[in-house]
Amino acid sequence: MITVQSTVKAPITKVWEIWTTPKHIQEWNNASPDWHTPYAENDLQTGGKFKSTMAAKDGSMSFDFEGEYTLVKENEVIEYIMSDGRKVEISFNETQKGVEIIESFDPETQNPENFQQQGWQAILDNFKSYAESN
Repeated sequence: MITVQSTVKAPITKVWEIWTTPKHIQEWNNASPDWHTPYAENDLQTGGKFKSTMAAKDGSMSFDFEGEYTLVKENEVIEYIMSDGRKVEISFNETQKGVEIIESFDPETQNPENFQQQGWQAILDNFKSYAESN
């Protein structure tokens, strides 16, 4: 698995809400300023499904990021299987410095692992910036 992590200076309830609410997901879910998430839906429960459309702002490319939750413990952990069968585990740990988010995922085979790690880390960094500024 590949792992990315960050510590967000915000209360756990705020971090959880921003991570899981579609209107917020649309604001932070991109790896660079030339991409955005024009659509997000989220049925946050074990067995529930989620989908986010990630798109280049110039309209040249888009894809749906989707999957099904296998474990949801509010303010603690989210696990899911992406539509291509890869697994993702995310833990939310309250510390004195803020909420530590550790996200581990199975790599795909089309891109180098360091490229995948950089992309997921960029999205997590964008989440951190958005969460701390709202």
